[in-house]
Amino acid sequence: MNEKRATVKAHEWAAWDRRGPAGRGAAAPTAATAPLPSGAPVVPPPPEPVPAIRPGPGPAPANLPPSEPAPAKPPRPNPVPAEPRASRLEPGGTAEVLRRRFADAWGTVGPEWGVAPATARVHGYLLAHRRALTEREVREALGLSHRAASIALAESEAWGLVERVPEPRRVGRRGPAGTAWVAVGDHWRWFGRVVEQRRLREGDPTAAAIASASAAADTVALQAPGDGELAGLRDWLADFLEFVRLFDRAAALVARVPPDTVERGMRLLGEIPDEQALRLVALLAAVPDQDARPLLAIVAALPPGGAPRAARIVARALRPLAR
Repeated sequence: MNEKRATVKAHEWAAWDRRGPAGRGAAAPTAATAPLPSGAPVVPPPPEPVPAIRPGPGPAPANLPPSEPAPAKPPRPNPVPAEPRASRLEPGGTAEVLRRRFADAWGTVGPEWGVAPATARVHGYLLAHRRALTEREVREALGLSHRAASIALAESEAWGLVERVPEPRRVGRRGPAGTAWVAVGDHWRWFGRVVEQRRLREGDPTAAAIASASAAADTVALQAPGDGELAGLRDWLADFLEFVRLFDRAAALVARVPPDTVERGMRLLGEIPDEQALRLVALLAAVPDQDARPLLAIVAALPPGGAPRAARIVARALRPLAR
């Protein structure tokens, strides 16, 4: 009887397995519903898989075996960046590198002219760029903050080194053009402006301070006419004041001369050997003041059209004296 029941049960398991996943609606026969025959070996069901437990922030349970650490992945090699191609059109090209180096070098000599280093750097960069740039372009190129770039541009404009111009039009932008700055291209022009600004910032205050000291020394010396030390200090301050005023006037005249005239005079002076230039200065010093002043007045009264003819007449008259 038991053998017959075991044979029937085996057929039921085989039929349930042949139905497939779609036909297994009925529960599979179990050992509780179909007892095995006596003496048949009992096969335990396979163990159910234990789901993996992810480690949380708290301590690991004590009844779980320690998990083995996952093998470390080998580090990925860093790709070697390709060297950028230097081009004068790229922001980091050779021309831009040279412009920034020139700006840094110009910033180191700025204090010798009385110009702040940041102001000189901005001026040097605009000089080397030779076109109008916005504040943002200057700031990003030189690594300056918005405040530092704005102050440097304003100070450069106050010195007369740069000029404010409308921003060049950009494709796709509407509205009024912004503000840009361009360096004064004529070197003699901005050189004259620097001389004028230094005269206003340094020469005039210095002359005013020396004049005040000279007036005070004159007043004290009049109150003590027998004090030789006060009299000597008064005379020295008077001479020093005259020197400062002469130098200040010469600087003002240089700033007022047109840049092309200054350039021509410097070029002519550069074509003359040093010995001849020094001899001209010595000849001028040898002429007495009472003779030099009328001569200079006559030359200054000549019209511009008569200057070449006067120069030829003077050259013919002086040629026999030079032999």
